[in-house]
Amino acid sequence: MSDQSGPLRRLIDVRPGEVAALLWASLFYFCVLCAYYVLRPIRDDMGVAGGVDNLPWLFTGTLLCMALANPPYAALVSRLPRLTFITYTYRFFEANLLVFFGLLLVTGAAQQIWIGRVFFVWTSVFNLFVVSVFWAFIVDVFSREQGKRLFGFIAAGATVGAMSGSAITASLVSVLGATPLLLVSVVLLEVAVFAMRRLSGIATALKTKTGVETTDAAEASPIGGGMLAGLSRAISSPYLLNVSIYMLLFTITATLLYFQQADIAAKAFTDRAARTGFFAQIDLIVNALTLFTQVFLTSRILKALGVALTLSILPLLSVVGFAWLGTTPTIAAIVVLQVARRAGNFAIARPTREVLFTVLPREDKYKAKNFIDTVVYRLGDQVGAWSYAALGWFGLTLSGIAWAAVPVSAVWLLNAFWLGKRQEHLAAAADAPAVPPRV
Repeated sequence: MSDQSGPLRRLIDVRPGEVAALLWASLFYFCVLCAYYVLRPIRDDMGVAGGVDNLPWLFTGTLLCMALANPPYAALVSRLPRLTFITYTYRFFEANLLVFFGLLLVTGAAQQIWIGRVFFVWTSVFNLFVVSVFWAFIVDVFSREQGKRLFGFIAAGATVGAMSGSAITASLVSVLGATPLLLVSVVLLEVAVFAMRRLSGIATALKTKTGVETTDAAEASPIGGGMLAGLSRAISSPYLLNVSIYMLLFTITATLLYFQQADIAAKAFTDRAARTGFFAQIDLIVNALTLFTQVFLTSRILKALGVALTLSILPLLSVVGFAWLGTTPTIAAIVVLQVARRAGNFAIARPTREVLFTVLPREDKYKAKNFIDTVVYRLGDQVGAWSYAALGWFGLTLSGIAWAAVPVSAVWLLNAFWLGKRQEHLAAAADAPAVPPRV
């Protein structure tokens, strides 16, 4: 092991020739998540300010916008080299932020309620798109074997970025207000583009060092395929269909918990700055726990348990957590479950879920993955949001809603275990050229 990789080797199993790619990938994800977490507490406050009862409609708007945005994105993927379409995607969102910045400066309080609702929807679309594009690029650059070793550390870059973004908003929102912070996200997204382009420049050499056949022309050429390939593959492939089910069940349960948290926060805090600070403090706790797990535990857990058992950890935690919340329906229990679920997702479930895509062809990595990460994800949000409203209409309390989430989490647990086993089978089949894998 070279001196360059020595310090990192003490934390993770990084090999010679991988350090530069690992650090550029980590910087890329740091900037993406920092940019989002600067915006997230602002988005949450705007959503609550527009009325908690209106949140289901905002989730509906998010789903519709996500569905409309997916085909144009797939068209870019089909026609442009990855370096170009990823750059266009990120700079499009930068331009959007500049528009919001201008509108919030020149409008009054009444108009800002509606701008806030649009911003809530936009931020929800922005978050999933920029993160999905990041991971599609990463699973294209790194091999299956590298993913198990390195994805946890790359995700740690995101956690540091999320902590930094939360800290920026928590410390500056009372001094500067929310609007100027949008410009911070613009700068961070441009740095992310720079890091992505540097990583793309060394991607071919990285795969060559690990024995993966690739060429500069293949990496630079458009991926091709149709605009609706993401949808068609997500439905027709049993493997991708189960990834979609995993995503649906994850987001349904996450949205139920989010609405419980938002409802309690609206009652507990009347001051908007205090409410924004509360959301930011939860983010800081989540990200501190996530960072510790990612740096010291994620790769070790994946190595020890394998994909199937590791992917099952978050659903199992949800079964136990919602049952506990049903028995002890307090704000403290909600915060503990929210922190545990979000940290478990970022530190363990998300890196493991990305390993699922390393066995797929390039078109699926960019199109089917993006469709699942965006449209399917927001469909789960939609189901969760209106389910929460419906359960409230039927008179269910916090405890009753928590118990309703238990069987959903149990189905999710079975799905996760099957999916992990299937990934392990596909990976083994891909390593045997005579038996090409079917997904």
